[in-house]
Amino acid sequence: MKPSLRLIDDDLTRQIIDEAKIILSTIGVDVQGGALCERLLDAGLQFDGEGKRLLFPIDVVEEVIRTTPDSFTLYNRDGEPQAEIGGEHVHFTPGSSGLSVLDHRSGETRPATTADFVEYVRLADGLANIAYLATAFSTNDIDPQVSDAWRLYLCLMGSRKAIVSGAFSEHGVPRMAEMMQLFRHDRSDLIARPLSIFTITPTGMFRYSEDSCQNLIDCVEAGIPVEIVPVTLMGLIAPVTLVGAAVFHTADVLAGLTMAQLIRPGAPVLFGGAPATFHMRTTTAPMSAVEALRLDAAYVAVAKLLGVPTQAYMALSDSKFLDAQAGAETFGSALLAALSGVNSVSGPGMLDYVLTFSLAKLVFDDEMCGQALAFVREVKPLADLPALDLARDLLARQHLLTVDHTLHYWPQELYLPGSVIDRDKRDNWKKAGESTLEKRAYDEVEKRLAAYNPPETDARIEAEMRRIIQAGLAEKGPLPIVPPPPERPIRRDVSARRSRRPGRP
Repeated sequence: MKPSLRLIDDDLTRQIIDEAKIILSTIGVDVQGGALCERLLDAGLQFDGEGKRLLFPIDVVEEVIRTTPDSFTLYNRDGEPQAEIGGEHVHFTPGSSGLSVLDHRSGETRPATTADFVEYVRLADGLANIAYLATAFSTNDIDPQVSDAWRLYLCLMGSRKAIVSGAFSEHGVPRMAEMMQLFRHDRSDLIARPLSIFTITPTGMFRYSEDSCQNLIDCVEAGIPVEIVPVTLMGLIAPVTLVGAAVFHTADVLAGLTMAQLIRPGAPVLFGGAPATFHMRTTTAPMSAVEALRLDAAYVAVAKLLGVPTQAYMALSDSKFLDAQAGAETFGSALLAALSGVNSVSGPGMLDYVLTFSLAKLVFDDEMCGQALAFVREVKPLADLPALDLARDLLARQHLLTVDHTLHYWPQELYLPGSVIDRDKRDNWKKAGESTLEKRAYDEVEKRLAAYNPPETDARIEAEMRRIIQAGLAEKGPLPIVPPPPERPIRRDVSARRSRRPGRP
């Protein structure tokens, strides 16, 4: 068996689901996108008595839940399986929506640039416990109309990993889908081997904005899996109590799930969220608040009962720096996410209410995620039952260090963290310069950036992606300069070089 967390029992979970269905069928949803509204009316939904909110009949919601896949596979840039999304599989990915970076070289928090994003991609590409990338933060040196596509381009050029992304504008998805399709045979191949998950965010008060509505249509029609991510603010736009907030949250997600399935039955959808509490003294919205984490675990239980893949904003911190608060909030929520079986955990690298991204925190978080994943490994006997022979070995040798059992199992049973985590003796630590956590994290960032090895990309694909982005610029002009990768020794082995497009046989 695997260690797990069960916050609410099945009976209460069913009550939460039933209450959410009642809200959807009685109060309904404010669907502000005209095109989506027409599609839903054509599918048989109706407006409420005032003609403002679409009502979602209970039988319709129940039927579309049955058509939602319980899992799907996410593929990398080369078309190879990257991650199984569903069941009890847990994957960590950087958080999104940042506007600033905490510069590990100067200690300054400042607006992010393309150079910062490129370093982020190069760093995340080599982190073992970061399963796939995210378009983690915006850069201030690109036209906002194409900033979503620009971040996707930088991810695709710098890494083979799959990506969590999303569009910033009403018509951003088609150009991004066109870019991803360059790494597949055609549109049907992109649907069969999805390269990305896109985020769709309800705006609260049981409402979907015009941008979210159009993005939902475009994603589902392009075969891009979507995660429905309500920002449920407990005490402000949702009940301050756990069960009430879970009902509101579930209603928002079920609305998005229903709309996706009515557009294309069988579309992959993740039951997600980015809940926070409304801090009554500071008027902030901490996602790392313990009540928000309880809501994460509660709605994940709802999704598990419904048989829908899950997503959550966890493994992050609301602190401003990589400090004790950041470590506690990150590891605590990463462990809760792993125990809850969240399939896609968004958060590593994030600080300050997901406004600031830190490369140093990302390498630290990679360690925290690794330890959380190690904790939830399957528990089973490994040649240690019966234990009598091991007890005899101990008494005979006065240790178990060199017995066959230890030599065979320690590489898989003992998680050995990297240089960011201090496991040294004090004397050795002092001789090595008494390095702090911050210093170790900064050094690890620089070491990994220096060792980065870029993937090869067909020049025609790169040129076509840049053309797509430039076509969307409000004012035509050059795109930001992408810093070149570090100089590497010339590779003589050409067997690994590709003479074809990535992902194409």
